[in-house]
Amino acid sequence: MTMCETELMLKGYGLTTAEMFYHMPDYEHVLNTFVWQEYDLAPDHPRLFKFIEFWREEIEGALHSVRFTHRKLLRSGEWRNVVGEFTLH
Repeated sequence: MTMCETELMLKGYGLTTAEMFYHMPDYEHVLNTFVWQEYDLAPDHPRLFKFIEFWREEIEGALHSVRFTHRKLLRSGEWRNVVGEFTLH
């Protein structure tokens, strides 16, 4: 069962963005980048590390380095249920 983005944020997930530098398979001295973005749980980042393991096992380009950042989009006190409706002409 897949949760929508709002459900993930309410469960404590934040947006993780990773920039992966990897060696081109045919040109080992050339680095290329790949950007990955997913909702993940800090500080363990299980989805990010699962993707890195997938990369290491399935993709030919060897990883050089990974740089990532994490930001919670909803924090306590920022989410509130508002009931009401305003009608404008």
